[in-house]
Amino acid sequence: MTTTALLLASVARPAMAEDAQVARGRALVEANCSRCHAVTRTDASKHPEAPAFHTLWKRYPIDALEEAFAEGIYVGHPDMPEFVADPDQIAAIIAYIESIQD
Repeated sequence: MTTTALLLASVARPAMAEDAQVARGRALVEANCSRCHAVTRTDASKHPEAPAFHTLWKRYPIDALEEAFAEGIYVGHPDMPEFVADPDQIAAIIAYIESIQD
């Protein structure tokens, strides 16, 4: 394998892993959050008090959400169900949310 091929392979693997993590995060928020929240860059929240995920940076530092997810988000809007995620799910959700910020 040439030096160029090795370099390209080493760059591609982390990008592929990151893409997979973002895709997993998207699947998690679509399954668990889309009933109320806008979970893509272009949709609108179905619940009037549920913030759109693509604008969360305006309300919260995105990296601060990691701790909130780890502790369990209990109150986002009045009828939001309790949501608890494991560390791998949290990392994927944060990666996805970061990827869609306006």
